[in-house]
Amino acid sequence: MRGDLHNWMRVGIVHFMAFPETMGGNGPVVETLQRICRDPYFESVEITQVNDPEARNAVQRLLATAHMEVGFGAQPIQLGNKLDINSADPQKRAESVERLKQAVKDAAELGASKFALMSGPDPGAEKREAAIDLLVDSLAEICEAARAVGLPVALEVFDREIDKKSLIGSTRDAVRVAARLRPRFPDFGLMLDLSHLPMQYESSREALILAREYLTHIHIGNCVLDPSRPNYGDTHPPFGVPEGVNDVPELAEFLRALLDIGYLDRGVTRTVAFEVRPRAGDDPEIVIANAKRTLQDAWRRV
Repeated sequence: MRGDLHNWMRVGIVHFMAFPETMGGNGPVVETLQRICRDPYFESVEITQVNDPEARNAVQRLLATAHMEVGFGAQPIQLGNKLDINSADPQKRAESVERLKQAVKDAAELGASKFALMSGPDPGAEKREAAIDLLVDSLAEICEAARAVGLPVALEVFDREIDKKSLIGSTRDAVRVAARLRPRFPDFGLMLDLSHLPMQYESSREALILAREYLTHIHIGNCVLDPSRPNYGDTHPPFGVPEGVNDVPELAEFLRALLDIGYLDRGVTRTVAFEVRPRAGDDPEIVIANAKRTLQDAWRRV
């Protein structure tokens, strides 16, 4: 027993996943974000685009008052607009990069201190290396824009075969990209997600050891691997649901590996953020409470 987990990590949550009706930048963004900011369990929150200017101003004021770490996730913008920063089509790639540069500005205006994004789609094995070269070029442009406003950039690893089918669908390839960018951008990092590792066919320990030199952010959640079950793929259902693969034992193993590589340490509050999403008919508040209980139980087993 290591005592209060908040002495070892900064616990966060992805707002737009817990309240998916806000993912496109509309809906009850302010009201739902208030519910998270009122909860002292959370010291970090991840937001995304906010389309309405009045709501954007309210979010800016709310986050400035809440005294939380704020991350900005560009992944919904990329997925919703079919952006591809590793496209072989120069025009499509340039347009995608420009949209993400605008997202960097939006993130800074909202008070974010971190910016996260994903690669574009995987073009297949024969074109993969060329796409990785293009991705590195695009990320360098985005990192330059982020550096101008003081935002470090993190590349999140997704799956390559099951759901998102991303170019960077393995930790090994993510590390190769990070190694090329770090000399120019020392604060560039990688984000690993417990929800994605089963879809990447990687164990927690294997992935975290590979990425430890570049690891700057962590997500924890669940996924479904059986295509015959509800919520198949990268849907982030609550921990412990019958169709899911991650529960207390898997999270405990993940936390042990984070401790072993030094990402977690007493007094070093690096972020571990829930990425959980209500299924149809689920109460978001109960899904969030489920996540807290799961983390508490897993921490007791570490």
